[in-house]
Amino acid sequence: MLIKKPADIRPSEITSKRNYLNRREFIRAGAIAGGSILAASAVPATAVGAVVPEARRAALTDVSSSPFSTDEAPNSYEDITTYNNYYEFGTGKADPFENAQDFEPRPWTITVDGHAERTGAFDFDDFIKPFDLEERIYRMRCVEAWSMVIPWVGFPLAEVVKYFKPTSKAKYVAFETLNDRARMPGQRRRSLEWPYRESLTIAEATNPLTILAVGLYGEVLPNQNGAPIRLVVPWKYGFKGIKGIVRMRFTERRPRTSWNMSQPREYGFYANVNPNVDHPRWSQARERRIGSGLFASKQQTLMFNGYGDQVADLYKGLDLRRNF
Repeated sequence: MLIKKPADIRPSEITSKRNYLNRREFIRAGAIAGGSILAASAVPATAVGAVVPEARRAALTDVSSSPFSTDEAPNSYEDITTYNNYYEFGTGKADPFENAQDFEPRPWTITVDGHAERTGAFDFDDFIKPFDLEERIYRMRCVEAWSMVIPWVGFPLAEVVKYFKPTSKAKYVAFETLNDRARMPGQRRRSLEWPYRESLTIAEATNPLTILAVGLYGEVLPNQNGAPIRLVVPWKYGFKGIKGIVRMRFTERRPRTSWNMSQPREYGFYANVNPNVDHPRWSQARERRIGSGLFASKQQTLMFNGYGDQVADLYKGLDLRRNF
C-alpha cells in the first residue's frame, strides 16, 4: 500500500535512514551501560535511569543498543507515524495522526495494583526512573497482511515486573489505556468497550523481548504511536501492543482483553503470529512491508514473526490453532 505524506509534515522533519543510522552509532558510542533495578527514591544522582523529555520529537539520551535488534532496515519515520491502529483516535489508519496532535500526554499517572508487594499510583517520571533505556529494532506485524520494522526505545517489561514484586498468585499482567472521551475522540464511538484492555501471561511479560516503549527513532514517542508509554511484544499481532497505558495489574485469573471481548471468533487471547491460522476474513500466510509500494511482492509470514527461537518454549504443549 502506498502511504500518502500528510501535507503538514515538512520533508525536513522526516529522519532519513542514513542520518538515523549515523545518529544511532553516536548514541551507541556514548551510552552508559546499566541494568540494576533500583527503587525510584533510592536512585543515586549519578545513575542513568530513564529520562523522557516532555517536548515533542525531543531526542532521548543515554540510550544503549540491544542485542535483540534485527539487522533489517527500519521503516521511515513517516511510515511508522502516519499509518497506525489506535482506535481511541479513530478507526482509520490515518486517524491517529490526524486526531492526536492536540493530545497532551504529560502529566501522566500509572497505577500498579493487584497481587504485588509494591503497588500505588506513580507519576510517569517516577515510574520509568528505575530503568535504563535501550533501542530495539523489531519486526512488527499487524493482524492484517502488513508489517513494519520499527526502532523502538524502551526498557524490558521483565525489569518492571521484578521491580513491583508480584506474589505467587500473579499469573497474568493486565494493562489498561487512558479512558478520556474529551481527549480521545475515538472513544465517543462504540467501536470497542472502553477502556482498551490487554494482558500477557507472567511468562510472556518476563520474556526478554517484551518491552515498554517510550520512544522511537531515538525520539520521544509520538502521540499517535501511544505516548507516553506503550507495550511492544514483537512476536504477537499489533493489537496486543496496548498504547497510552495508565494501569498495570497483576492478576490470578486471565483478564478479559478488548479485541477478544469484541470479536472472540477472530481475535484470541494469545495473538501469536501464526501463518498457519487464517483470520476468518483474510490469510495470514503472507505479508507486505509498509512503504514497499502497492505492487511490491508479499513475503512469507514467519512463525512467531521470526522470533520462534526466543519464544516457542513459552507455548510447549499448547494447541496454537485452538489457542490463537
